[in-house]
Amino acid sequence: MTSESKGTAQLTAAMVLSGTLGVFVVESGASPFNVVFFRVLFGALALGAYVVARGWLRGHGFTPRTLGLAVLGGVFIVFNWVFLFQSYENTSISVATVVYHTQPFYVVLLGALLFRERLTAAKAGWITLAFAGLILVSGVTPGDFTSGDGYLTGVGQALLAALLYGLSTLVTKRITGVRPHLIALVQVVVGIPLLLPFASFGAMSGTGADWGWLVGLGVVHTGLMYVLMYAAYAQLPTSKIAVLAFVYPAVAMVMDWAVYGHHIGLVQALGVPLIVLASLKVTLARRAASASAPGTAGRAPEAVSRPATPAGSRG
Repeated sequence: MTSESKGTAQLTAAMVLSGTLGVFVVESGASPFNVVFFRVLFGALALGAYVVARGWLRGHGFTPRTLGLAVLGGVFIVFNWVFLFQSYENTSISVATVVYHTQPFYVVLLGALLFRERLTAAKAGWITLAFAGLILVSGVTPGDFTSGDGYLTGVGQALLAALLYGLSTLVTKRITGVRPHLIALVQVVVGIPLLLPFASFGAMSGTGADWGWLVGLGVVHTGLMYVLMYAAYAQLPTSKIAVLAFVYPAVAMVMDWAVYGHHIGLVQALGVPLIVLASLKVTLARRAASASAPGTAGRAPEAVSRPATPAGSRG
């Protein structure tokens, strides 16, 4: 098996795992804050064990500045998960996941707003197309603004989660010389004290199957998934990474239909290809510009900082 074939299999597996995340969240029966707390707790144990086993804590490469950036990115990532999981409750896994997949556009817009990164007319056009698709996918009607049934709130929570993910991406990509596994480990460790005041341990009594779902979120969807994802990133061109990232929402929609009978309507489905196309165009253009920027072309794969969730983990 060639290096690229191995990377393709690893990233596909990671995105398939990411697509099952919503089912684990819902089946756990826990509140979003509890779910995220135990995800970061078990995830920190899994990632920590892997990092220690590989001997990566020695010569970790962190400076006070980059460690601070990793911590800040962790704050954004942790609350991004909280809002995404709340969105599952108010909309559906399918709608929340597709709305959440507008993250690349926030990265571009925030980069232009906060760091004066160039926003070309072509990118602006693709972003406009994507948000037209977002309006279709969300399925929001004028009645949702007055009904008070929570659906509109759920769409807003998914958008806020995507915004927080975009902020984490912008912060994380300014960290160089540190393995992405270590950055992800810092980010989940940060979540433990951050979420402790919000966790309700009284609601977690018992040792039933619910704990299995929570352990799975930490060990499988955080530990194993990140290891597969980062191994694949070092072996694949950015074009293939961008395309394979869409395995995640596709699997999430299939799982939502197969397990809960939820599916998006015909009009909503028309918005999906608009978001997919625009996301690919914007993501590839952004990564191509990054790869050609001074000081990045010769960077070792393991030193390239990636967000703590797939270009996507995303969930």
